[in-house]
Parts: sequence; C-alpha cells; structure tokens
Amino acid sequence: MAQQQPGKPNVVLVITDDQGYGDLTCHGNSIIRTPNLDRLHSESVRFTDFHVDPLCAPTRAALMTGHYATRTGIWGTTWGRSLLRSDEVTLADVFAASGYRTGVFGKWHLGDNYPYRPQDRGFQEVLIHGGGGLGQIPDAWGNNYFDDIYCHNGVPKQFSGYCTDIWFEHAMKFIESSRDEPFFCYLPTNAPHAPYIVGEEYAAPYRDKENVVSPEFYGMIANIDENMARLRRHLKELDLEDNTILIFMADNGTSAGAQTDGKGLVTRGFNAGMRGKKGSAYDGGHRDPFFLRWPAGGLGGGRDIDRLTAHIDVLPTLIDLCGLTPPEGVEFDGISLAPLLRGQVESWPDRSIVVQQQQSCDPPTMWRAAVMSDNLRLVNRDELYDIATDPGQQTNIAGDRPDDVERLRDAYEAWWRSVSTQFDDCCRIALGNNAENPVHLTGFDWHAFPSPWNQSHVCEGAELNGFWAVEIERDGEYEFALRRWPQEVDRPINGAPSGCTPIRANRARLKIGDADLTQPIDKSASAATFHLRLSSEKARLQTWLDGDNGSSRGAYYVYVKRL
Repeated sequence: MAQQQPGKPNVVLVITDDQGYGDLTCHGNSIIRTPNLDRLHSESVRFTDFHVDPLCAPTRAALMTGHYATRTGIWGTTWGRSLLRSDEVTLADVFAASGYRTGVFGKWHLGDNYPYRPQDRGFQEVLIHGGGGLGQIPDAWGNNYFDDIYCHNGVPKQFSGYCTDIWFEHAMKFIESSRDEPFFCYLPTNAPHAPYIVGEEYAAPYRDKENVVSPEFYGMIANIDENMARLRRHLKELDLEDNTILIFMADNGTSAGAQTDGKGLVTRGFNAGMRGKKGSAYDGGHRDPFFLRWPAGGLGGGRDIDRLTAHIDVLPTLIDLCGLTPPEGVEFDGISLAPLLRGQVESWPDRSIVVQQQQSCDPPTMWRAAVMSDNLRLVNRDELYDIATDPGQQTNIAGDRPDDVERLRDAYEAWWRSVSTQFDDCCRIALGNNAENPVHLTGFDWHAFPSPWNQSHVCEGAELNGFWAVEIERDGEYEFALRRWPQEVDRPINGAPSGCTPIRANRARLKIGDADLTQPIDKSASAATFHLRLSSEKARLQTWLDGDNGSSRGAYYVYVKRL
C-alpha cells in the first residue's frame, strides 16, 4: 500500500517520439540495449495495456488535456490541425495554478503561434524546436540535430551539442533551480523521430546486425537511455529522487523499429508481437510503454497493472497523486488511475477507449479507428480481435461474436457524437495581439493537403498553396511580408541558397477577408510587402507567388505586424 508523503511531489514526465513498445530490451527486444530504461522498468509500476494515439500531435493533445485529441481540435500533425484549442486547460495550467514551477524542454508540436505556444499554455520555462520535428518548416532553418538554434522563452538562441543532450541538460538545470519548490518538468524528446541522425558511437553497435531496420534509430534510443541515467543521477544528487514522480512513456507506435506489409504484419525488425506500427489502428500503432516511479508515494517495485489505460488518464491521475486543484468546469475523458496505482481497488470497471487513426486536413472520418475494451479490439468497424488469445491480431472473430461487435460499435458511435461537435471549427492564429507581434506564419499551418511541412519542400520550391485560419484581434494598420525563405536566410524570393532550386515569380498576391491585393515582385526583393488597414474579424489569409511561366505557390513564410 502506498504511503502519502508530506508536501507536494515533483513530477518529471519524459515522452519520446516514435519509440514503440518493442523498442526496449525489457519488452523482449534482443538486439537493442536500454539498460537504464530497463532499470527504471524494474523499479516502476508499469501499465502493460497503455494506449496513446497513432500519431504524435494527437497524443500530446490528449496528454496535456485529459481529453480525446479530436475533441481538442487536433487529428493531424500539420495542415492547421495540430493546434490545441485555446480554451483547453493544460497539464501545465493545472500545475501552475497549484503553485508548481513548470518547464518544457524539447518537442511541443501543439502550435507555434499565439495563443498555442507552450508559454501561452501554462509553461514558465520553455526550450523547444519548431513544428513537429527538426528540419520542418517552423523550425530554425538548417537545424540538423547538432549545434542548432532553438527557441528559449520565445527567443531564438544558438546551442552547442546534440539535441537530446540539450533537452536533458536544460531540464536538469530547471530542476536544480526549482529544488526548493514543487516543479513539473515536461521532457518531450524529438528523438527517435526521423530524420534518423545521431553520433556514430551510438549507431555503430547496430550496424551489420540482422533484423535491424535502422541503426541510427536504435542509436537515438541508446542516447535517450544514457540521458535517462544522467537525469536519475541528478535527481539523486539533489536529494529529489524519492519525492519525484518520474514517468516514462512514448507518443505512438514504432516508426523504424519494425517494417510492416500492407496488412500491418511485421516483415522485419521487432514489435513485441504486435500488428501495425506508427499510424496504424492496430495495437502496434498505439500501445506504448508507461512506467511510473515515486518511492515516497510507495509506487515502484516492478509491479505490472494490466488494465486498459490511456494518455487521457494521465492528467486526472496526476491531479490525484499531487493533490492539485482540479480545473473548474472541466470534465475529463480520462479517469484517475491513482486507485490502481495504490492497490486500493479489488475490481475495476470495464471501459471502452477509442483510438482515432486520422492524418488529414479535413475533419475526421468515422471508423478509421479502434474501439478497445480490456480483451477486445474492434478495428475499422468490421474487424474484431480477442487480445487475450490473439495479441498479434491475426484472426478476425467478428462473425463469431456479433453481440460484442454491436456493443463496441455503439460505444464508438456514442463517442463520435460526443467529440464531433466542433470538427468544422478552425483553431485560429491571432494577429495583432501584443503577446506575439510580429507573427511568424509558415506553410506548416496551411489548411491544405498536401502542404509544405518540411524545409525540403521550401528548398525545392514546391508548387503548393493553402490558407491560414486567423483572427484579427485589433483594428489597425498591418504589414504583411511575403517571403519564400525565412528571415534568417538572406536570399531573394527568386534566389536560392546552395543546393536549392530558384523559382521565377514576378507577382505577389495577398487575400485576407475582403481585401485582395496584387503587386509586382522586384528581382532582388527578399519579401513582397503589403500594407493595409484591417478590422477585427475571423478570416482566411492566403498568398500567392506567381510567375509568367504559369508557376504558382504560396509564400511559405509570412510575417504579419500590427503597426
């Protein structure tokens, strides 16, 4: 039985990116070596049937809010659908309201503009990269995992070293500076997300090994494992280890620990016997590790809990464990797991949990999903699997168990009615607010499919376009600077840095609300600049860089300033 510790516990929540359940030695992988995570596993309470979303931004939204991601406005990783609704209350909001210091170090991926940035969502110390990964359009140009530019409390800053090392280093500095007051440290690494880049000393042990899909992917996990040891030593040296809740989890199924065929069956690598990987509605796409250790609270000792649990449960659980003040008027989709953790229940209610598999600019489509109960999975409406006897989801038993199929379909349809009421609403980026002026917009948040989410699309001059959903918050004079390259790249619209493709654009067009303006582009200009007076309203903003040769694309970067 757990013992309550006087005073509020600290919380360190580590979530890795694209590391699946099978990408750990302690989960049966005979090739990868994760001794420090294995040690944490041996000293933790482990939820063995813990689920997230099949993609990263949705998982982060659910983790931050205790709500299903689709309810929060997030179901994709870009396309204007990775912005967390501004009225959602976050984990950091709840911790800060209860007197905790809050910090985030690594990957945010819930919005790069006001009011969606972490500093707008309850975090007091912020060190992040842009977008959903290094080298994506919202990230500093040219970031490549080593010696990069990251955003520290809203200001770009040059750092030396490998990205994961930097996240852990600055998280540990935050912990040390907060040692005399309770803190919530959120440490979401971008590794081992693609591109798979790591020092050769980490990748080398996996080269020339049979059944390894990517030595660099495993090497990135080896580096994370090493940093987990540094973090735990730091907590111990500061005498914070006992009264710190340390959580390790991941954000979706493996990306490069396994290869799968068109049916989601593993053809190479290791995925703990599961079908599917990142992006899949099968268990391999969303069943992930979740370890929790809190010695002062009596939580640890290498104990497994096999009940069905999910990311939506984390916020209500931490409210219980830490004695936080619940946010007023918020009804969570998740439930507190504290009774399970403390061994205070002899029985646990059956529940249904939904995983929506969606990667789209458009609102979600019904039945691209899995509905889960403790032993059953209904996948894509017509496939039923008994996980107790068929964990690899090989045999569809829907025809043999029509009552279970109907029950899970009913559960899904009730869930759909609940979460779909705001699907047509856009999360709008604010223009004219003093919290961010000027606003730096990128094609990452265009409502369009496909969209230019990676810097390689900018480099090649991809002929793509879309609109930003914006809200003009104040009447006034505004300046719009339309650019092909970000400000840190000193090149004309029609020029290009080495290795990139020049374009031929001679007209720029800006459309926002009722305004529709066009002007010529000077050959040497790095931006086409428009000035106009705007009134407060919700609007669509779209741009064009057009050429006489018939080429056309949107301005990948637009800087909007209220004058």
